[in-house]
This record gives sequence, structure tokens and C-alpha cells, in this order.
Amino acid sequence: MVGVTRITVQSSIEHKENQITEAARVSARKAPRPLYFLYCLAVFLPMGLTVLTVNLFLPSLRRRRAVAGRVSRAFLRVAGIPFAVEGLSLLPRTPCVVVANHASYIDGLVAAAALPPDFAFVIKKEMVRVPLAGLLLRRLGSQFVERFDRHKGASDARRVLKLAAAGQSLVFFPEGTCNEIRQIGKFLGGAFATAARSGLPVVAVAIHGTREVLPTGAPWIYRRPIRVEILEVMTAGDAKLRSRELISRAVGEPLAP
Repeated sequence: MVGVTRITVQSSIEHKENQITEAARVSARKAPRPLYFLYCLAVFLPMGLTVLTVNLFLPSLRRRRAVAGRVSRAFLRVAGIPFAVEGLSLLPRTPCVVVANHASYIDGLVAAAALPPDFAFVIKKEMVRVPLAGLLLRRLGSQFVERFDRHKGASDARRVLKLAAAGQSLVFFPEGTCNEIRQIGKFLGGAFATAARSGLPVVAVAIHGTREVLPTGAPWIYRRPIRVEILEVMTAGDAKLRSRELISRAVGEPLAP
């Protein structure tokens, strides 16, 4: 029965991707801004519900993440947003901690589209209360961390550390949140403490273009290119400062004071 379900799910995904036509991409390129926003919303909602529905039945966590990554890439194609990943060969074949800049609410989708399905995302706990999105994130093995309650935050950090020590690769956005100011915010220490205590390398990743596609506080989505760049693998010791400087130089945004 599980085998039949997997075949059915795979066929459904391939069918969805086959529906991505050149006409749809041309339509996205030519649409006025409000219409383009509505077009992206009309594409994103059914795709998101499809991922959630499929992932309710897939038993394998890695397969659930693979589905999410594949549909994320499909969304970017249908939306007519050019997307590229550079330096993927630099990613270690062993568990690691990825740290990336956080410029837009679309960064998580972009990271899922770019990275192999081996990573758990560490996300602020407020997201668990978002209808449907919280359920989907849990099915993808995401780890939720409390930011405002120190006691609960420490408990969450210990849980994430145990996961890393067991060999789970993690993705952090160490700025903690995104804002309208074009700069690289101060990095919180959780990602680097987790890497140091679990003996995992840190991978600095620069996400280009998402600030232009979905600016924080802006009412529209813009069709701009997105690029994910794997910058460097480093030991945890000096990673907090070095990764922030590397990402700042790569994306061309200053370090926040």
C-alpha cells in the first residue's frame, strides 16, 4: 500500500511540473504588478496545499523534504522568477550547520529549493501558530525556538543541540528576523553554539535577490532574479564573525552597527 502511495504521489508531482508551460511564464513576465501578485498567490496557495496534503501521507522525512524542495522550485519557475544555486559542491557530505542572511519572508522557500533534503530548519516559535504552515513545517522536521522566554528558549536550544549531536544538518537564519533596512543584522549565537558543541562545521550561505522579490513591508511581489551562493565551510570557532562578514561582502550590504 505504501508503495502504491509513493507511486501515486510521484506521478502527481510530475504531472504538476509538466503543467508548467512557457505561456504561464510569459504571462507572469508581462502581468502588471497587482495582477502579478494575484497570479503568484493563485499559484502558491494550491501548490502549498498540495505539498501539505502529500506530506501527510509520506512516511519518510527525507521524501517529504524532497517534495517541498521540488514544489518550491516549481513555484519559482511558474512565477517567472529566475533562480540559480552556486557552489553546491562545497556542501559537506557529512552533517553541518548552514547560516544564511535573512532579507525576506520568502527566504525559507528559497533555501528549501536550493538545499538537499537533508536539512531541518530552525525557526522562530511564532510560526507554529500559523494555520497550515505550522503543520507543514512540523511535517518537514523543522525545529521551533522561543525567542522571548529565556527558560523556554534554553529548553528549545537543548533540543536542537541533541538533534545536531545525533547527526541532523540544520539551517539557521542567525539574524533572527528580517526588516526593511538593507543591511546584515547582528548574528545571534544559537547556530554557532550548536555547531561548536556538536562538532559540526558551519557553512556560510548568501541569498541574493529575495529582498527585491518580496520586500519586507511591501504589498507586492516583484519578478527579480534570485541566487543562492554557498560561500565557505568553516569551523565553529570563528564562524560567527567570519560568516557574517563573508555574507555581507557577497550580497553587498553593510554590517549593522
